[in-house]
Amino acid sequence: MDFPQLKIGHMVPAVPIMQGGMGVGISLSSLASAVANAGGIGIISGTGITVEDLRIHIRKARELTKGKGYIGVNVLFAMNDFAEKMKAALEEKVDFIISGAGISRDMYSWGKQAGIPVISIVSSAKLARISERLGAAAVVVEGFEAGGHLGTDRPLFDILPEVAASVSIPVIAAGGIMTGDDLAKAFSLGASGVQMGTRFVASEECDAPQSFKDKYVSATEKDTLLVKTTVGLHGRAIANNFTKLITTSDKLKINKCRDCLKNCSYRFCTLDSLLTSVAGDAENGLVFAGARVSEIKEILPVHKIIENIKMEFKAAAAQPLI
Repeated sequence: MDFPQLKIGHMVPAVPIMQGGMGVGISLSSLASAVANAGGIGIISGTGITVEDLRIHIRKARELTKGKGYIGVNVLFAMNDFAEKMKAALEEKVDFIISGAGISRDMYSWGKQAGIPVISIVSSAKLARISERLGAAAVVVEGFEAGGHLGTDRPLFDILPEVAASVSIPVIAAGGIMTGDDLAKAFSLGASGVQMGTRFVASEECDAPQSFKDKYVSATEKDTLLVKTTVGLHGRAIANNFTKLITTSDKLKINKCRDCLKNCSYRFCTLDSLLTSVAGDAENGLVFAGARVSEIKEILPVHKIIENIKMEFKAAAAQPLI
């Protein structure tokens, strides 16, 4: 059985797989273009990079895909530079904008004016309905199993059917999606496509440093935990020296404040800790990852990851329904 066809605005990818937008510096032009070239939808994360760097990565991704495939940009509403990054992405004529960590009415009108689809990341049917009403072209529903900041404590497959039943726009399932079996289940529950972040970090083309990827491959089931970040939300990360520090100490010294958030607890600098990991120190910075990261055993090319998922999906789809 072939994949169902995903259509969002002008986008009709060969495979209904969207790569998660992962900051800081994890999903840039290399990973996004590799996913697009493999038939999926690539996302460049605008978090933690300058506006000029965002423009550079959009243009580089276009070069790497030879103008084919679909490339979008993730911009987080919670960041101070949200509007500036979104407008830059629209000026660069990306295929779509995706945003989470809050909802802005402006982003839908800006997208409509530019003729570019805007996709919302949601964690409930209520937020999905609001997003559709405001003009979202699709919604990504993210469950508790996701890596990074979490908007819910409910599992994806509990939320997914509620969201799918509440809106008429495409619904993308995200959080804990790792295999073709997961895709088959997501489609059976009303999803039009899936978003995968964690699995693509352990790819050859991922923009993260090798030390970051190695953390994924070596992680065990006991190595992921939830930490309260300065964003005000819990985030799922891989245990290391930094997570031990922020979960056991009440008195932390902020080495550097990046002044990146609209609202911040200032207990430590979340952005700076992510930049530390991306700079190559995966022990003393945050390493966000999904709940099922321990299932990853090797680093593969993006096209191989997608080919494996295709085979797994066909095998799962061929099984009789119970």
